[in-house]
Amino acid sequence: MQQVRAKKRLGQHFLKDEAIALEIAKTPLFTAEDLNPCGKMPVLEIGPGMGVLTKYLLQDERLDITAVELDHESILWLKVNYPKLNLIEEDFLKLDLQSIYHDGKFCVIGNYPYNISSQIFFKVLENKDRIPCCSGMIQKEVAERIASSPGKKAYGILSVLMQAYYDIEYLFTVNENVFNPPPKVKSAVIRFTRNKRRQLDCDEELFKRIVKTSFNQRRKQMRNSLEQLVGKGNPLLNEAVFTKRPEQLSVEEFVELTKKISQCQN
Repeated sequence: MQQVRAKKRLGQHFLKDEAIALEIAKTPLFTAEDLNPCGKMPVLEIGPGMGVLTKYLLQDERLDITAVELDHESILWLKVNYPKLNLIEEDFLKLDLQSIYHDGKFCVIGNYPYNISSQIFFKVLENKDRIPCCSGMIQKEVAERIASSPGKKAYGILSVLMQAYYDIEYLFTVNENVFNPPPKVKSAVIRFTRNKRRQLDCDEELFKRIVKTSFNQRRKQMRNSLEQLVGKGNPLLNEAVFTKRPEQLSVEEFVELTKKISQCQN
C-alpha cells in the first residue's frame, strides 16, 4: 500500500523521525494513582496518520490505546498496518468522549494537526477532571504561548486558561526537516499535567469570559476592555488592577479580579 498523502486542509505533517516518535511515546502520561483497577491507563491518540507514534504507544503494555482519525486514507493505512488498533473514524472535535470513556480517566497524546491544536486543547479543558495528562507535538509558537509566564509577549488566553488547571512543561523543540512535508515553522513537544486546583475560587464561566475579553484587546488597559462587564463609571474601575494590561496578570490575579467583578454584578 502506498504511503498516505499529507493533506493541507487537515493540517497534516507526518513525523518521519523514529527517535522523536519514541521520545514522545516515552513521555510519562500518568502516575500510579491514575491507573484504573486493571492496571492500564486509557490513552486517546489524536490524528495518528501513518502510525509512527502509534507503533511505540502500542508497545507499552501499561497503555490501553484508542486512536481517532478523520482522514480516510490514513484510516485504510492504519487498518492494514495496525489491525489490532482500536480505531475511531471520526473528527476528534465532534467526538463524544463520554460515550467512549464514560466516567473514567484517560490521557491524550498526538502529533496534533496544527490548524486545530488550540481547539483540541479547549476540548481537553472541558474534560479537565477526567484528563490527568495531555502531551504531544504542536507548533512551537503555540507551545511557547501556552507555557508562557505573565509579562511576556506570548502570554495570552491559552496561557491563562491552561495554566489555571494544568502544570505546563515545554519539553523540547523539533526542527522542520523531520516531517513530510516539512512545515514552515518549528514544532515543540509539550506536556500538561493536571494540577491540584480542582476548581477556581470564583465563577469559572465569568473567569473565562474576563480572560477572553481582556486579551481580545490586549494592548489596552483592563479598565477599557472590561468596562462593559463592570459598568461605565463604576468605582471598581479605579482600582490599580484596572490600570494593568492583561499580560501582566497571573492566574491568581485573574481569579481575584473575577471575584471582584462578580460581587459588583450581584
